[in-house]
Amino acid sequence: MTAAPPSSLRERKKRRTRQALIDTALELFTRRGFGGVTLDELCEEVEVSKRTFFRTFTSKEDVAMAPDQDLWRAFLEELETVDPGGRPLVELGRDALLAALERMDDEGWTRRLLLSRRLAERTPSMGAHGLQFCEATTQEALEILDRRFGLGAPGDLRPRLAVDMLIAAFRGAVAGWAAQADGAVGEAGVAGVADVARVAGVGVADVAGVAAVADVAGVAGVGLAGVADVAGVADRVEPPPRQDLAVRLRVQPPSRQDLAVRLRAAVAALPGSLALTTGPAADGEPAVS
Repeated sequence: MTAAPPSSLRERKKRRTRQALIDTALELFTRRGFGGVTLDELCEEVEVSKRTFFRTFTSKEDVAMAPDQDLWRAFLEELETVDPGGRPLVELGRDALLAALERMDDEGWTRRLLLSRRLAERTPSMGAHGLQFCEATTQEALEILDRRFGLGAPGDLRPRLAVDMLIAAFRGAVAGWAAQADGAVGEAGVAGVADVARVAGVGVADVAGVAAVADVAGVAGVGLAGVADVAGVADRVEPPPRQDLAVRLRVQPPSRQDLAVRLRAAVAALPGSLALTTGPAADGEPAVS
């Protein structure tokens, strides 16, 4: 087997420009809001023309959602070669997605993904763009499954449902992963790492990885009994500015491996969710079995 030819200088320059556009866009959008940054301002910041921008991206929404879209494009490539191995379709898709996740080896990718996700939560146009991309990706996946395995008989909804369930599992995994990366501290009730840093009188770097009440107590220099006091003070602290998220993620990038673990768990939970049934409510609580 011969080694792949090295990329040309032109290709490397295009990749660097693309990455600069993504990084700069996410930083600016996070700091000033999606609507607070024009395309002209973004291009000026990166020192490229709008013509260069449109060679790579179709819109501000497109560049802001690039981290997520890069993963799913890699998923489609993996789906072209993944070994079926007699496995259920959802498991095959899971392995293709995990392989795609392994390809996101740039240490900044997880940080960019979280910034993009947070932007999408408060930017309706990004949500609409994401739905369009998701549907296009689903259709491409179904075409690959039909071509490779003949899973595309007219009227058979199972391939579509399998892909939809995989996407739902991924979204659930990312939601839990993002909450952990945001520095949730459970019982302490502290809303974010920046708040804990202010209360404890230390830098963000000292508490960026704090995820448990006991750790918060240690950082703040109080016992567990004093955590409630820390939470009470934090409730009175001014909310951190938007750029705090970008700072925190730069100090302590979230783990790609943790996202992979959560994805496996989410896919494993799919059969249980399909078997979940409801019964009459008792004492105001829904009954499930």
